[in-house]
Amino acid sequence: MIIDNSFLQGLSNLAKEKTRLRQNYDLRNSDEDQSQRMLNALEPGTIMPIHRHRNSSETVIVIKGALKEYFYDDMGNVIGEWVCAPNTDCVGLNVPAGQWHNLECLESGTVLFEAKDGAWEPLKDEDVMVK
Repeated sequence: MIIDNSFLQGLSNLAKEKTRLRQNYDLRNSDEDQSQRMLNALEPGTIMPIHRHRNSSETVIVIKGALKEYFYDDMGNVIGEWVCAPNTDCVGLNVPAGQWHNLECLESGTVLFEAKDGAWEPLKDEDVMVK
């Protein structure tokens, strides 16, 4: 598979049509592949709740566009924030396992590469922070 600008634009176009303003593309080899690797197209206004992954770190690399990633303490206070975009000092980051985080999409057409350990599992209520 070649991931070119045409493919990324198509993914972004699909994200614009979705209520959640997001569209992901699974990069695993098969359903038996126990990793999580995907492209995630985001549009400004997508809602990303503050959440954590207790059993995995999460690597996020911005391929196109820009985002702002936030880290929070257990009380919901922002303890770090980074703007990430290609060709800048921060093109991505690694979110440690258990770290509360979320992001804000800053530009239309933003596409990320995301990777986590192990098979996908839905977030549990205790892993989503309600502020």
